[in-house]
Amino acid sequence: MKNGIDLEKELLFLGLLDKAREIHTELGDKAALSYIKCGYRLLSKVYHPDLNPKNIEKAKITQQRLNRVNNIISRMKDEEIIKLITKDGKRSGKKKKKILIVEDEFGLQEIFRDIFLMEGYDVRIAVDGVKGYKIYHQFQPDLLFTDVVMPRMNGLDLVRKIREVNPQIRVIYISGFFGIDRLKRELDEDLMIYGYPTLSKPFKTSEMLDLVKNYLGGY
Repeated sequence: MKNGIDLEKELLFLGLLDKAREIHTELGDKAALSYIKCGYRLLSKVYHPDLNPKNIEKAKITQQRLNRVNNIISRMKDEEIIKLITKDGKRSGKKKKKILIVEDEFGLQEIFRDIFLMEGYDVRIAVDGVKGYKIYHQFQPDLLFTDVVMPRMNGLDLVRKIREVNPQIRVIYISGFFGIDRLKRELDEDLMIYGYPTLSKPFKTSEMLDLVKNYLGGY
């Protein structure tokens, strides 16, 4: 009983429990259990103190909590973890800020999603601008976190379409080496007119989190 209570507390802190419940609804026991076990292991790598020298104290504290999750899970049966996932958890009265991640690189999708979930955001992901536009209307995020170069619809075209229905949209562009002069010029023009922040790949986790936190701070 105590293991279940302790695990629920830690998973809520890490932002893993709500997503596990969502996955369970869509895909069932096995997928939700796999998400819990893989999720905290990935976060252990992402939040390793050596990778976050500017936020080393926070990284150390988070690592301690992740180690605690590992110890608790090792003492629990899979059936007990599933029972925890499927029970009705009490929701916090504080509304979470919502982030839509539009990124065509699958490894980055999962990394961004898990980091933002752990920080307490409500997150959805899309693999290109076409799907991103559809999810935007369903999800109504506080922030669009989008790559620029993507198949079907690039990030610039996605933002233009959304701006037609929501001129106040908040955007952070993720840019890398383009090799496409037209897109680079269009991005520069968009940034000059609207003042959206950008992150250039590769960037540090702490840099990304600080930018998002400051950008959404008073919103």
